[in-house]
Amino acid sequence: MSIWLDRRLLDLFHIETPILLAPMAGSGGSAMAIAVAKAGGLGSLPCASVSVEKTTEEVALFRAAVTAPVNLNFFAHQPRTPTDEDSRRWLARLAPYFSEFKVDPASLTAAGGRAPFDDAMCRMVEALKPEVVSFHFGLPPEELLERVRKTGAKIIAAATTVAEGRWLAERGVDAVIAQGSEAGGHRGNFLTEDMATQPGLFALVPQLADALSIPVIAAGAVADGRGMAAALTLGASAVQIGTAYLLSDESISVPVHKAALKHARDDNTAVTNVLTGRPARGVINRIMREIGPLSPDALPFPLAGGALGPMRAATEKLGQGDFQPLWSGQAGALAREGSAESITRNIADTAASLL
Repeated sequence: MSIWLDRRLLDLFHIETPILLAPMAGSGGSAMAIAVAKAGGLGSLPCASVSVEKTTEEVALFRAAVTAPVNLNFFAHQPRTPTDEDSRRWLARLAPYFSEFKVDPASLTAAGGRAPFDDAMCRMVEALKPEVVSFHFGLPPEELLERVRKTGAKIIAAATTVAEGRWLAERGVDAVIAQGSEAGGHRGNFLTEDMATQPGLFALVPQLADALSIPVIAAGAVADGRGMAAALTLGASAVQIGTAYLLSDESISVPVHKAALKHARDDNTAVTNVLTGRPARGVINRIMREIGPLSPDALPFPLAGGALGPMRAATEKLGQGDFQPLWSGQAGALAREGSAESITRNIADTAASLL
């Protein structure tokens, strides 16, 4: 008999191990997804910040390497257009850095690269037919969501509160990702902007499991078998893991990001909006310390990061991550080197032995 007593997600996704790779833009791609799939988990590809052409290429690489399901992840935020006053306020807040790094604000280019799910992305899903499609920041319009359903893909989405989980379930998702406040990267919140009241994973999972009839996937500070066993015991049907893979052989994180992770601790990450305009957890760096972590002056997502580009480029050349995202969950110190396949197997084997 399998140690995984709750088989709902295993059967839903046709995987062997209840581990989902978190889709991590800038850190994970087809190589990492392939490695996790080889270990029996669900490989995931981040699609919100790459072109349709690049995603199509990544899916082709995945399909050629393994016979396994794949998850394509998209954003579902509603873009906000800042006013001229918003832009002036943000540039004024950054003025000391422009002076320090000799940057002409008039030369700045607009930030972008994080588009919400749209018709072009939906047509790509219809063509590629991924087994799973996941969304962050809520769900896209019903018309697009229905087109995704008709492809046969299972639909999952992130919730940071029980209310968000219920909202997603009412709209027909197949499973809900419970994103605890410990999780690295962007918060998936969409019904609330209050970061002070975000629950931790071990408070969120059992309450979501009690509130919903569909499976719950635990995400946030699950970086080894102990965390996985605990999450499953609390009612999760599977776990979604990201930070644990950031030092893996397949990680494409830039060197300053990996260096920061090697010095990650339980107390040196924070949720910030100054890097992109939406709350996200990462290792604390200079810009977070000096004008954040959360600032009312930051431009709306994803525009805040555009003005940081010149400072980011200058400091990265010096081996410093002072002005760029260093995404990490609170369990960053548990990240390990090695192949993502071996990391996945180790986590699953340890969890199985504990259970």
